[in-house]
Amino acid sequence: MITDKEKPLTPDLKAIERLADEISRAKVSPLILVHGGGSFGHPFAEQYNIAGGYIDSSQILGFSQTHLAMTLLNSWVMEALINHNIPAVEVHPSSCAVTKAGRIATMELKPLKKMLKMGFVPVLYGDTILDSEQGFAILSGDQLVSSLAIKLGATRIIMGADVDGLYTSDPKTDSSAQLIEHVTLEELKSLKHKIEGSKATDVTGGMLGKMHEVTLAIEHDIETVVVNATKSGRVYKALAGKKVIGTILRKG
Repeated sequence: MITDKEKPLTPDLKAIERLADEISRAKVSPLILVHGGGSFGHPFAEQYNIAGGYIDSSQILGFSQTHLAMTLLNSWVMEALINHNIPAVEVHPSSCAVTKAGRIATMELKPLKKMLKMGFVPVLYGDTILDSEQGFAILSGDQLVSSLAIKLGATRIIMGADVDGLYTSDPKTDSSAQLIEHVTLEELKSLKHKIEGSKATDVTGGMLGKMHEVTLAIEHDIETVVVNATKSGRVYKALAGKKVIGTILRKG
């Protein structure tokens, strides 16, 4: 959504600018932002099999290259946010968290809490991460979102996707797919089984990966709204609490 997926290391500057404007207009506080890797992090991570953990020393440089790619993308995001008068501060996950078998084990939250208290907007992203069992791993932005929402007591999660929300089937391959506007936790669990049985998932987890992670937050009674971030105004409306095309997920 913020990169050109067909071209490695190519930001979608128009999309980044538009989303920064929508976030600015919504005037939400406190707020934490998390973005993914798109065509920046994924190519290097796949080339060096970073997600599979440490196998040999040839991956060490690949870990660094993947992290560098993510910081480059993050710099475009940060510039746009600050240009729209958002007091954004980047927080590198690789510097404050450690995973165990790919799941967050420890994360230093004191700086984040202080930033929020002072009115800053912390910005995190999917990142290469040190792992206590497998040496290193990939920490997805989706896992970060759910974990931070739970630990910091968030009331809502706004999740941007490249489709309008959750559907009865994959809208990219099935023209009869219907948007599901409201989903409870129980309905989501049955829906996940349906998605798992389809061919709709991709190597990064896609919508299934997002739903797997956000289930944990919904269990903590954190409302989640999935909207199409590629459509102008959708993120703004969701952040501002206005009626918007998308899917609302609640515990019950």
